[in-house]
Parts: sequence; structure tokens; C-alpha cells
Amino acid sequence: MAGTAHGPTALLVMEEARRPDVYPPEVLAGIDRLVERQGPPLTREQLDERPEVLRRADVLLTGWGAPVLDAAFLGRAPQLRAVFAAAGSVRHLTTPAFWARGIPIVSAAAANAVPVAEFALAQILLGLKQVHRVSRELAADRRYPHDVRVPGAYRSRVGLLGLGHIGRLLAEHLGRFDVEVLATDPLADPVTAGERGVRLVGIEELFATCHVVSLHAPLLPETRGCVGTPLLNSLTPGATLINTARGALIDEEALTGVLRARPDLTAVLDVTHPEPPAPDSPLFALPNVVLTPHLAGALGGECHRLGRLVRDELERFVREQPLRHAVDPARAASLA
Repeated sequence: MAGTAHGPTALLVMEEARRPDVYPPEVLAGIDRLVERQGPPLTREQLDERPEVLRRADVLLTGWGAPVLDAAFLGRAPQLRAVFAAAGSVRHLTTPAFWARGIPIVSAAAANAVPVAEFALAQILLGLKQVHRVSRELAADRRYPHDVRVPGAYRSRVGLLGLGHIGRLLAEHLGRFDVEVLATDPLADPVTAGERGVRLVGIEELFATCHVVSLHAPLLPETRGCVGTPLLNSLTPGATLINTARGALIDEEALTGVLRARPDLTAVLDVTHPEPPAPDSPLFALPNVVLTPHLAGALGGECHRLGRLVRDELERFVREQPLRHAVDPARAASLA
């Protein structure tokens, strides 16, 4: 555990199962050259049994299974100067008491966005070819169709609901294809979006005119259940709806009703609400639903990116350089 002789003292706390993927040996070696790690890594439950170890911690390194940074936690960590979270969202662990302390917190959302955008891009390209629809119709008819009609990836419209880390990266990927990219995001600047090749439109136009709609909005009170019957019914014939964001963005009762009535549509759901769906959920039985168990986010070796981002940010912190991935407190409430 030996680190720098006079560097900050760091404590690593996260769930044990995913820790080796997020903080592999080469990442931990880089961290140990920058800080003095205080003892072996702990889980949140182990930390609850040994809260005294927080007294000397200057830095908290964490990830999935992070402790909640509430007043009680902060009271046990008087020296805490920075938090580095190797995970996408920090909404579940930050509290008003934490923001009041003015402690910077780094999120690895930019690193987690990479596999999500890749997954969404793959599904968008499949959706433009209407692969899922054609394959299920082929299986039902037991014959190849004579004249397949699909939009394809030439001057078709792709809609993005949300232009956060993932939406922006996905728009960049889509810029390499000859498709028109539309987006709905009330916080996005039209000029900046235009520079990325994205045209901002209202949500009604997004759903009614795009061949594929991919959801990347945060789950907020105003976005919960925002994708309901009117928007779903307005989808173009053969359209594909992709959700890699939060399951509760979609009114699933409305979705099942529309999908039953419109077998031409396809819903690719990497997230649901609840997650996983109840065993008797109609989502398992609908032929035009493609369910995946939260595959889009970082898994296995992809998690190394998150740890490397934390290591790089920790180096900037130790060298007193500006952090590149610190969460802006003013925008924290609107993040995923």
C-alpha cells in the first residue's frame, strides 16, 4: 500500500464484486504512486464497521457501491478534500451537506458514456435497417420477403432525447454517417448542437419524424414517464425505440399497449422500471421487444476506463492542476 511519502492519504471504498474491473492492478499501481492508501479496500458495509478510518482520509476513491456523502459521513471525515467516483452518476451519493462543504467530486460519466454510445450506435444502425422487425417477420412467415423496404443509413432521421455525455458522444459517432440527427434537450445550446451536426427540435417532432429514437435523458421529476401513448403512437411505421438511459422515462403500460397494437414497431430496452421486470411482465412476451440486462454500460474490461479516468484526475489533483471531470454543483441536479 505504500504511496508517496508526503502525498495525500486515500481510502478506497466500493462494492467488492466490480472493484477488480474498475481498479485493476495497473490502475492501483498508478494510484499508489500518487497517494498513500490507508489500508486495504473496503466495502460500504465494512466502512460502517470501521468509521474511524475516515479521520485521516484526504481523498475518497470509490465507484459502484459508494457510501452516501451525508452529514454523518462528513462528520467522520474532517480532512476530506476530494472524492473520485469511478462510476457514471453521483446523484445517489451526493447530498446538500456535501455540496455545502465545497468538496470537489469527480465523476467518470465521460468514460462510462463510451460503451453506452457504442451500444446505442449499433442498435441505431440495426434499427435503420429494421433488422429486428424483418427477422421476426421472416421467422413468422418462414420465407424470405420479396421486396424489403427499410430506411437504411442514408439520409434517414435519427432522434436523440438528451444531449448529455452519452448523447453528445453518440451524435459525434453518427456524424460519420450520412444521416440527419435531431435532438430534444431543453438545456442544449442550438449553436453548439449545430456545430455537432445536430438540429434541436421539440419532442413531438422528434418522435413523429425519426426512423429511430434513442433515449439519453436523465430521470428527473419532469422526465419521469414522459414517453407515453401520444409520443409512441406518433412513431413512424417500422420505427425503433431504444432506451439505454432510465427505464422510468417510458410509461411501460402505455408502451405495451402501443406495441401490441403496432407490431411494426420495435422497442430495444436495455433498462426497465422496475429493473429487472417482474416475471409476469408483458415485456418478456411481446415479440417486438428486445430486452437486454443493462448491457450498454461499462462491463468487464470496459470498466478499466473508469479507473483510468480517476487515476488521471487524481494526478491532476495531487499536482494542483484543474480537474477535467469535476461535477459542477450548479448542474448536478439535472444530471443523470
